[in-house]
Amino acid sequence: MVIGPHISISKGFSKAIETAVEIDANTFQFFSRNPRGGNAKEFSKKDIEKFQKIREENNFGKILAHAPYTINLGGTKEDVYDFGKRAIKEDIIRMDSIGIEYMCFHPGSHVGGGIEYGIDRIAEALNEVLTKEQNIILLLETMSGKGSEVGFTFEQIRKIIDKVELNEKLGVCLDTCHVYSAGYDIVNDLDKVLEEFDNIIGLDRLKAIHLNDSITEFNSKKDRHEQIGQGSLGLDAIINFINHPKLKDLPFFLETPLDENGHKQEIKMLRQYV
Repeated sequence: MVIGPHISISKGFSKAIETAVEIDANTFQFFSRNPRGGNAKEFSKKDIEKFQKIREENNFGKILAHAPYTINLGGTKEDVYDFGKRAIKEDIIRMDSIGIEYMCFHPGSHVGGGIEYGIDRIAEALNEVLTKEQNIILLLETMSGKGSEVGFTFEQIRKIIDKVELNEKLGVCLDTCHVYSAGYDIVNDLDKVLEEFDNIIGLDRLKAIHLNDSITEFNSKKDRHEQIGQGSLGLDAIINFINHPKLKDLPFFLETPLDENGHKQEIKMLRQYV
């Protein structure tokens, strides 16, 4: 099982991966830059070399960068739109330079423009930033449907993909809390949800999982993560999810509200059920 939590890289990549090893993770997620701002951290060559060495020695799986929350490619404000395009374009180059396989991002919010407007804006931006030369795959994250979010249905994600010319550079990161809150019943009918995903988007596009329980109930359209087994999804549904033959080989990333020791216990618990 390839599993790990979100870990800060504020003290460097080598410190982050050392933390991952200490808590028995074999992957991790990190923010590509300041999650609430626009600053991008410069990489130290020595730090990256140490990171790569530890990664190889411990047989890590694919690693996931997360774009900052300040990015919104679906809205009407041109300055926000321009920042989002610039940040993603820069981060594609930065992540490629250190061999990060995936980067996920929240597709965006239309902020009153309407779903179709938001879809068009997101696709237009991706057509500007994606290149044939990039190695990293950009992942559209499934959303919960709060506010004016775009990307809370499989059909919306499919429409974005279809409007992007280099869509071979796109994949999907499925968030268990988000899809459950959006109205996909992965607790009682996981097979049906996966069949729907496959028919609309294609399971070959599914590259990573955000493994989170949910504070709120089914179809709440809210984004409130909970510890594994402590929320409305429950432990049995999570166990069924991580062992599903169509999902078990994907990398799982924990975004649950715990510290490092808490994540260590969560990882230990989940591994015993695999």
